[in-house]
Amino acid sequence: MPAYLPKPKVAGEPKIGRMNAQPISISLQDPSGGYEISPDRVPLALLRTFAADVDEFLKGENADIDTAGLDVSVFQGSLGLRTSPIAHPGLLRDVRILAASERLDGMDSKRRKVIERWQKAARGARKRAYRIEAPFLARPVLIHAQSDFHADDADQWVKVERYLQGEIYEIGGQGKVNAHILLPDGTKLTVASERDVFRDDKVNRLYKPAMARITAEYNVVTREYRNARLLSFEEHQQALDEPQLQRLIQRGATAWKDVPDASQWVDSLRGDDA
Repeated sequence: MPAYLPKPKVAGEPKIGRMNAQPISISLQDPSGGYEISPDRVPLALLRTFAADVDEFLKGENADIDTAGLDVSVFQGSLGLRTSPIAHPGLLRDVRILAASERLDGMDSKRRKVIERWQKAARGARKRAYRIEAPFLARPVLIHAQSDFHADDADQWVKVERYLQGEIYEIGGQGKVNAHILLPDGTKLTVASERDVFRDDKVNRLYKPAMARITAEYNVVTREYRNARLLSFEEHQQALDEPQLQRLIQRGATAWKDVPDASQWVDSLRGDDA
C-alpha cells in the first residue's frame, strides 16, 4: 500500500452542521522527483497543474464559486491547499459522494473529470496520491494506485447531431476557438468551432438567443454533452414577419375570390348536405 498523505492538523476544528460553511483540504504527494514535495520545494509545472485542478474541482461545471476571491492556505505534509470555509451545497455534496464510495455517478461533471484525471495519474509511473478532507467527513478521501474511482455511466455516450437553442454569452478565442452557450435549463455548454464559422457570420450573436447546430457525445444516463463542436448557426424567426403575413393573406384572397361562401364550400367537400 502507498504511504498515505499525512492528515493536516487544524487546531480546534469542530464538527460543522450540514448546511454550514466548510473548509476543504486537498493535498498531493508525488515522489517521482526523488524528494518529498512540500511548500518549500515543488516543481513549478506540478504546482501549476495541481492549482489548476483544485480550482476546477472547486468551481465545478457552472463555475458558480468565485475562486478568484477565495483565500487558501498552503500547509505542510506534501503539497496541500486548504480553502477558507465554503457554503456551496453542490461542492459539499460531491465531497460526500467521494467519501461514501469510489463511484463517481451523480457528481458534477467537471469535478468528476478532475477525480478521473487524479485516479489516472495515481496509477501512472509517478505514483501520485491525493487526499481530500473536510470537518464533516468521518475519514479522508484517498486517491492512490490501489483505489478505483470511476463512474458506471462512463461508457453510456453516443454521438449525436442536434440543434440547441440558447444565449451566446462568450464567443471567439485566439488559441481554441469556441462559443459559450447558456441553455434554457441553466447549463453552460462550450462548443469548439472552426475560425471561418465566426469569421463568415454576419450576425452579432453575443448576449442574444441563437440556434446552434452541433455534433457532440451525449450521455444517455446523465444527459450531459462533451466534445461538442459547432457546425453552424441556424436562423430562426421568433417575431412576426408582417410583410410575409400580408403576402400570404393576398395569396389566399386571390385563390378564394370566386368562392362566394367559403364555409359552405368546405362543408360541401365534407359531404355535409344540411
